[in-house]
Amino acid sequence: MAAPLAYALIATDLDGTLLRCDDTVSDRSRRALAAANEGGARHLVVTGRPAPRVRPLLEELGCGGLAVCGQGAQLYDAGNGRMVWSVTLDRELAEAALGKIEAEVGQVFAAVDQDGVDGLTLIEPGYEMPHPTLPAVRVPRRDVLWEEPISKVLLRHPALADDELAEVARGAVGSLATVTMSGPGTVELQPCGVTKATGLALAAEWMGLRAADTIAFGDMPNDIPMFAWAAHGVAMANAHVELKAVADELTASNEEDGIAVVLERLMG
Repeated sequence: MAAPLAYALIATDLDGTLLRCDDTVSDRSRRALAAANEGGARHLVVTGRPAPRVRPLLEELGCGGLAVCGQGAQLYDAGNGRMVWSVTLDRELAEAALGKIEAEVGQVFAAVDQDGVDGLTLIEPGYEMPHPTLPAVRVPRRDVLWEEPISKVLLRHPALADDELAEVARGAVGSLATVTMSGPGTVELQPCGVTKATGLALAAEWMGLRAADTIAFGDMPNDIPMFAWAAHGVAMANAHVELKAVADELTASNEEDGIAVVLERLMG
C-alpha cells in the first residue's frame, strides 16, 4: 500500500501538463498517479478539450470515473460513456461576440466544439488547428458552425499574438461569454461564468470532496480559476507567466514529469 497523499483529489490539466508534446503520458507519471490512487487519492482530468476528444486518452489512462471537459462546460462520466452535466454557449451570443471582436481587430478565424458525447469540432475556412492530431471537420462557411448546439468557440487571428487577442476579446465581449487562453493558438469563448473552477467544484461535489482536499496542476491562464479554487496549485516549468504568478508551487516541465516529481515528494 502506498503512503497516503496529503490531498484526496489530484486535478490535472492535459496539454502541456500531464501530456508530453507527443500526446503521451510517461511511465513515471503513470506510476506516480497509480501510487497516489493506492494511497487513497483520486485523479480527475480537468481539460479544455471536449469530451469526444478526451475519451481515448481516458481509456488509455484507465480513468473510468468523472472528467471535467470543455473548460468546465462538460462533466463526463467515462465509465458509462455519458454526459452527467453540460452547458452550451448560446449560438446567437457567440455570433454577436465574434462580430464585436472583429469590429476591433479585423477578421478572425473560428472553430467550434459541438455539445454532446459525439460532438464534432468544426473549423471554418482559414482556421488551422493548433493540435493537428485532434480530428476536425472543415466546413465551407461560418454559418455552418451554428447549426448544432456548441460548448465553445475557438479563435485565431492572422497577426495578433494570443495574449493580445485574448485581451481585446475580453474587452469587446463583456458579459456575452467568458474568454480564456488555453494554449498556443487557442483563445476561446465559453458560456459566461463557466471556467475550469466551476467544473472542478461540481465534480468534487459529486465525489464528496472539497477544495481543501484538492491539489491542481496546470500550465496556462485557463487554469488560473482552478488554482484559485483548489487548496494547492502547481504550475509546470513550461507554464504561462500569468499562471506562474498565482501558483503556490512550480515544478518541472511536462516533458520532465513535473506532476510525478510533486506526487513522489508528497508521498515520501
